[in-house]
Amino acid sequence: MSTTFSISDLAREFDLTTRAIRFYEDLGLLQPERTGPMGRNRVYSVRDRTRLKLTLRAKRLGLSLTEAKDIIETYDSPRDTGMQLSKFLAVLDAHRARIEEQMADLQANLEEIKAHQREARALLAKAQPPAAGARSKKTPVAA
Repeated sequence: MSTTFSISDLAREFDLTTRAIRFYEDLGLLQPERTGPMGRNRVYSVRDRTRLKLTLRAKRLGLSLTEAKDIIETYDSPRDTGMQLSKFLAVLDAHRARIEEQMADLQANLEEIKAHQREARALLAKAQPPAAGARSKKTPVAA
């Protein structure tokens, strides 16, 4: 495996557009070296590849890019696993609380929709005339 990667290499590997990778670079998540005329070519390191992988994992968890960056930057600090794990847990706890709140809101919304559906069905049943050929309950049947 190569120790450096082009933007195309990373785009292919992670099924991203080069524009997305440049966006992550603009946010400071990736810091490629610049080579070639006027620094046009980006050369990504193994560190950049790992940071991109962690960024995409954080996105799959539903974390914001700011949260992803905060977590990833703890891995660039001196190797204090306790600090890194504490930071990671704090971000996950906050994210989990937001998701649980959203789920509660969605559940309440769903219950309200079900109540409106029941009410609308009941009103519709009262408003519909009896089907053709159906006997009315008010008129007795001649024997």
